Amino acid sequence: MGDFNEAFKVLVVDDEPDVEVMFRQQMRRDIPSGRYEFAFARSGVHALEVLAEHPDVGLVITDLNMPEMDGLTLLDCLAEACPDVPSLVVSAYGDSGRMTAARERGSLGFVVKPVDFNVLRTAMIDSLDGAG
Repeated sequence: MGDFNEAFKVLVVDDEPDVEVMFRQQMRRDIPSGRYEFAFARSGVHALEVLAEHPDVGLVITDLNMPEMDGLTLLDCLAEACPDVPSLVVSAYGDSGRMTAARERGSLGFVVKPVDFNVLRTAMIDSLDGAG
């Protein structure tokens, strides 16, 4: 995963192994520019471990359907453990019930898979502006 530098720190939580590759490819201009630095976790449990090690994470982007701990449970944990860290949900299931449940648990945005990274970048900026 590597150490964080001075870039804005984003933790992406998704159990699918290709998500890290996809983010690194799609955000390839933002990473070298120093705008964002990404860390990745494969479950909500792993995400909480990463957050404990790196309290300077400024945004969490999570999937909903994952083993060990799903994204909604992770959002509940974030509200308790890291209430100042904004979150976004990225999910293949974009029905209004899931969107409402995510919003009620503190998510500032919801992006439906397959991810349009222009939409995700806008949601990231909006979340960061809303958190500040």
